[in-house]
Amino acid sequence: MVPLNPKKRHRHHHSLATTSTAGLFEHLPELCRTTTTTSFNDSTTADVILRLFIDHSSDSASASSDSSVISLVDDLHLHLHSQVLLRRSKYFSALLSERWQNQTDADSDGGDNPTTRLLRLNLPVQPNPNYLSTHLSVLRLFYSENLPAAIDTASTALDILPVALELLFEDCVRCCVRFLESIPWTEDEERRVLGLIPFLSEEESNELLARVSPAKQDSCEDMLQGLILSAMHNHSNMAFVKAFVAKLLRDFSSRDSSRRVLERAFDTSLKIVKESLEEYSSPDFRGDSNDTEAIQRLNLHTAMTNGRHLLWLIERMIELRVADSAVKEWSEQPAFTADLQRAFREDAWRNIVPGLPAVVLRCTAKLANAVSAGTILASRQVRMKLVKDWLPVLIVCKDYVSPLLPSHKPLYLELEETFLRIISTLPMSDALELLQQCLSFSTRNVEDCPHLVTAFNTWFRRATRPPQVDDLS
Repeated sequence: MVPLNPKKRHRHHHSLATTSTAGLFEHLPELCRTTTTTSFNDSTTADVILRLFIDHSSDSASASSDSSVISLVDDLHLHLHSQVLLRRSKYFSALLSERWQNQTDADSDGGDNPTTRLLRLNLPVQPNPNYLSTHLSVLRLFYSENLPAAIDTASTALDILPVALELLFEDCVRCCVRFLESIPWTEDEERRVLGLIPFLSEEESNELLARVSPAKQDSCEDMLQGLILSAMHNHSNMAFVKAFVAKLLRDFSSRDSSRRVLERAFDTSLKIVKESLEEYSSPDFRGDSNDTEAIQRLNLHTAMTNGRHLLWLIERMIELRVADSAVKEWSEQPAFTADLQRAFREDAWRNIVPGLPAVVLRCTAKLANAVSAGTILASRQVRMKLVKDWLPVLIVCKDYVSPLLPSHKPLYLELEETFLRIISTLPMSDALELLQQCLSFSTRNVEDCPHLVTAFNTWFRRATRPPQVDDLS
């Protein structure tokens, strides 16, 4: 016996195995009462004898022949009532109609033994664990006028539903589906629901499918985008929320989707920081009025807040190795770096956002380190422009910020060394131009800047090497 086609329940489909149902419906006799005088397995009033047996000859028998499917009872004779079977099951309704026709033909031959008037039906059951007991339980439910009371767990509904589908027991199917729609599932239960959905009609499966099927193709990206924005803007305890979202991004299976959502968030945050610095540096906002000062404070705070978000996004992109576009865009910011230099040469930012220079330089250092380490494979043009545009910002910070915040010295040294490593990857002509701008990396003692000494020695060693053109030709 197998479930039937969900659209037209008259064509057989592949069988549905159930899991163990030991102890299923221990209290079914109390639940399975009907308003008529008939009762389940009542031999005194029955007009149908149903043989319920395990069909060991089925195709799946060999695959399920281990000891777990051996039953003490594999052949039952049940006394049932045609009026109940007709009312409850379209399967039995069709079967009884055919048998009644055959019975009428036999009666016309003169048979008058009352026992021959009992209709005898066979219902084979696949040799799956406890499938026989599940069929027996569903047949008991034919006599119940309170089906919802018997379906009180997801496991019960999932055990019953395949058999109810086989027997076209539509009332029971509806009760099982409605119950499953309304409760949470374990992962195993969800797997079983997914296995049953193809056997349900479209109307029956709509709510179940809505729970497990995305509304649109890019719903995962919508979720990730919303999580990123929420982590950056909507939570006071931002550090923990960002850590949680970072874990979700690491665990997410599609790197391309993570790349797209992070790039969109990066572009948005970078745009806000740039616009805030542009307005702050604009001559239109120069003056001593209270309104102008308030606007300037707002611009700096906006730049600082979104700069922190930008740093977190860059860290996530580098961690997932999807920061290629971010490096390229960061290397194409001559106007932004010019605004930063103008802002840091003044003192207004010091009492408003003293940490802004460090945030900006950390963003640069993260991307530059990834480039110099080979985590991000940037083109020569990108490497050159990254140093060319951001080296002046580092120099201005050393000149104007360092006296106030000596704790920035390790960050400066890290970025100096990283820039010098990137310069060493450029053609000699580009390196010549950029290295001359790096003289400000030197401090009072030559011993304090070995990274700069090494960079110049490397350049001079290469510059004094004899040409290799003839050897190459």
